[in-house]
Amino acid sequence: MSSVFNRRLHLLQTKHDQLLHLPNAKEEVGNGIFDRYVHPVLTAAHAPLTWKYDLNPATNPFLMERIGINATLNAGAIKWQGKYVLVARVEGNDRKSFFAVAESENGIDGFRFWDRPITLPETEDPDTNVYDMRLVRHEDGWIYGLFCTERRDPAASDADQSAALAKCGIARTKDLVAWERLPDLTTGSAQQRNVVLHPEFVNGQYAFYTRPQDGFIDAGKGGGIGFGLSESINPARVMQEVIVDKKQYHTISELKNGLGPTPIKTEKGWLHLAHGVRNTAAGLRYVLYLFMTDLHDLTKITHKPAGYFLAPEGKERVGDVSNVAFGNGWIADDDGRVFIYYASSDTRMHVATSTIEQLLDYAINTPEDGLRSALSVQAINALIDRNLTAPTPSVGERVASAVSSNGVTGNLN
Repeated sequence: MSSVFNRRLHLLQTKHDQLLHLPNAKEEVGNGIFDRYVHPVLTAAHAPLTWKYDLNPATNPFLMERIGINATLNAGAIKWQGKYVLVARVEGNDRKSFFAVAESENGIDGFRFWDRPITLPETEDPDTNVYDMRLVRHEDGWIYGLFCTERRDPAASDADQSAALAKCGIARTKDLVAWERLPDLTTGSAQQRNVVLHPEFVNGQYAFYTRPQDGFIDAGKGGGIGFGLSESINPARVMQEVIVDKKQYHTISELKNGLGPTPIKTEKGWLHLAHGVRNTAAGLRYVLYLFMTDLHDLTKITHKPAGYFLAPEGKERVGDVSNVAFGNGWIADDDGRVFIYYASSDTRMHVATSTIEQLLDYAINTPEDGLRSALSVQAINALIDRNLTAPTPSVGERVASAVSSNGVTGNLN
């Protein structure tokens, strides 16, 4: 049996090493707002072999997989000690999710999980499942992880084994290794998901973006991205929620919406990445959208481009829960470059890159949703009119511009 074990181990190690060293490249043609990349940055196959296999030939002679990993998705993100770090939701074959840290030197490839997943302390009421952590480096000196904690609804009948209660769990750390668990967030809403902590104090208080909802899946009469303050983080209590961005009929977020990562501060306002959900004949469709709020009044939206910012494309549309793009992590570098990490179809993680300058241009200069077909046509006609009166570069000017942008010199003949 040792030959079987050794042969399989060699193949597994070779394949895993090739995956970890797979270079990533930008897709050739983007939309000018961000660049997509050819390969996912994290998949279930990135999980270390030591998480899945008993590597002792005496106890596992056939080198069978003992613990299966089904997916890596919905990762929070942070720049840590010069590395691009994701705290991913890793889902096992048993459907239980846990958190694990993966890091990369450049943020677009070479992501490797740390040796062990995060050991997250439990509260007195143990979580059945935890997932979708948002990371924020708060001005109080801690790194916070806000996540969804799910428990079975005790009011449900024995016949209903899918009814759940969702709350916002809170943990904090100084090193991404040792985590302190704080009490779950208390709000006046029946359930909470997609809660984000603002990175700065607001009037001396902790500020939270919430997503109040009536049920575990359906937002019900609730929904929308809320905002509220808490005097303390331990415990955190938000008893008044103001809806900043509501769900809206016949839009990308007519069913529900929620904030993604913590917002990015710019000189022109706070940049927010969120997800919107609508229902279709093929099921729910999740897309990402962008909006901006005022620097001083965080409940005031100043710019909100129409439609989605990023939607699943091609192979991204296929997975455990198809037609889903979900993002709860991004990193803004000091040089203005932005790494946007998003999951596709609840299966794998991707990266898209942009800049603060591009994202502000997109947010400020893209028309808002007029909420009627006639106004959509009006916006297109206005753009056509501007293009008809704008000076058109000559062929020579276009070639010279392309050559300059690509850094090409010499004779083009």
